[in-house]
Amino acid sequence: KLSTFCPTPKVIRCMTNTPVIVREGATVYATGTHADVEDGKLLEQLMASVGFCTEVEEDLIDAVTGLSGSGPAYAFTALDALADGGVKMGLPRRLAVRLGAQALLGAAKMLLESEQHPGQLKDNVCSPGGATIHALHFLESGGFRSLLINAVEASCIRTRELQHLADQEKISPAAIKKTLLDKVKQESPSLSVASANKVSLFSKSPSSKKN
Repeated sequence: KLSTFCPTPKVIRCMTNTPVIVREGATVYATGTHADVEDGKLLEQLMASVGFCTEVEEDLIDAVTGLSGSGPAYAFTALDALADGGVKMGLPRRLAVRLGAQALLGAAKMLLESEQHPGQLKDNVCSPGGATIHALHFLESGGFRSLLINAVEASCIRTRELQHLADQEKISPAAIKKTLLDKVKQESPSLSVASANKVSLFSKSPSSKKN
C-alpha cells in the first residue's frame, strides 16, 4: 500500500513489548525489500537502548508476538497467582508480590547470564523428594506447560487473524488495538513522572499493616 505513494518505500516491520518502558524490552524487526542493511542496523542501535533487539525473517514476527509481545501479560498473570498463593499461606500482599517479582527477575537473570538450558536450572532447584519437585509435579498434572504453549499459539493465531482483517480493510489497524507506541506516549514524559501519581505496591514497607 505504501508503494502507491512511494515507489520504493523503506519499510522495517518491528515488534516490541511493554518492558521497553523500563529498558528491558524484547524487540525484533524485519527489513522490507527496499530497506538497506544500514537502516536495520540503525533501528537495532536505537532499540538496543531499551532492551534486547535482533533481526528475524518477517514470517516469524507473528510467533514473536505470541511469545515476547504477549509474554509480559503471561508473566504478570503468573506473578499475580504466585502472590495469591503466598497470601493464602499467610504472607502480607505487598511482601508476596515483591518476593514473587524478585523470584521471576532473579530466575530470568540467572538464565541469561549462565546460558544454561532452563530445564537444567530448574533441576538445580529441585532436591530429591523436596518441596519444589512436589510443587512441579502439581503444576505438570494441571497441564502447566501445555497451557503456556497453547497461550503462545493462541496469541500468534489471533495476530494473524487481525492482520488478515486489516489487509482486507474490514477494520482499520488503528481500531484493532492500542499500540505499544500509544502506551509509551501515555507514560510520557518519563516513567518516573508518570508513576508518581500511581499507587505502588512497594511504596510502603512490606511489613506495614493493612488499614
